[in-house]
Amino acid sequence: MRAGKVFVAAALLGVAGAAVFAFAKPDAASFNPKKVSNETVMSAAPAADRKTPSDKVQFHLVPSSAALAKCMPHAKVNITVKLRTDKIGKDIFIVDASGLPANTSFTTFLLEVPGAPFGAAEYFGDVDTNKYGKAHAEFDLIVQEAFASTLVDGKRVRVDLNHVGMWFADPTADDFCLGKNSPVTPFDGDGEAGVQAFNSSNALPGAPLPAP
Repeated sequence: MRAGKVFVAAALLGVAGAAVFAFAKPDAASFNPKKVSNETVMSAAPAADRKTPSDKVQFHLVPSSAALAKCMPHAKVNITVKLRTDKIGKDIFIVDASGLPANTSFTTFLLEVPGAPFGAAEYFGDVDTNKYGKAHAEFDLIVQEAFASTLVDGKRVRVDLNHVGMWFADPTADDFCLGKNSPVTPFDGDGEAGVQAFNSSNALPGAPLPAP
C-alpha cells in the first residue's frame, strides 16, 4: 500500500475512533433520547387538544310560505359555504337544489332578516334550474364577514348579513302556485321579481351563517 493511502486510512480511523468515544462518553450531553421524547410529547399535547375553527358551514333553506311549501313538496335547497376569506380574500358559496320548478331562475341574497321586511340585503347572483328542476351554482364572495353599512338618524350603523333568501327572478315564475295576481317585488337587477321562494328562517332565533 502506498504511503499516501496509509496516511488517509489512518486519518479516517482516527476520526471514527473520536466519534465512537464521543458517543460512548458518559457525560456527553449531545443527545438524550428520553429528554427529547418527553419534550416532543409535551409540546405536541396542547396542539392536539386545541380545536380548530370549522372552515365550512352547511345548512338548508325552506320554502318561504306554507303555500309555496305545498306547491313544491319535494324542494331541497342545500347551502355549503367554504370559509376562505382569511386565506384568499373570499369565501365560496355553493347551492345544490332539487325538486324546484324546471328552467327557473332564482335571485339569491344575503339578508339581515330572512322574512319580510328583510332589512338590509345583498344581491350576489342567480341560481338556475334545469329541465329536471335541479340546480348547482357556486359564487365567490365574502360571506362570513358580510355586512351592510348605512346611516340611521345621522349615525353610521353596521348590519351583519347572516341569513339567506332566494326570490323567483321572473315576476310570473310564481304564478304556477300563487296565480297571476301574485305580488311583484324589487328583488332582481331589473327591479322586478316574484315573491321570495326560500329563506333561512328555520335557523331562527339564530342565524345559519357565523358572525364575523
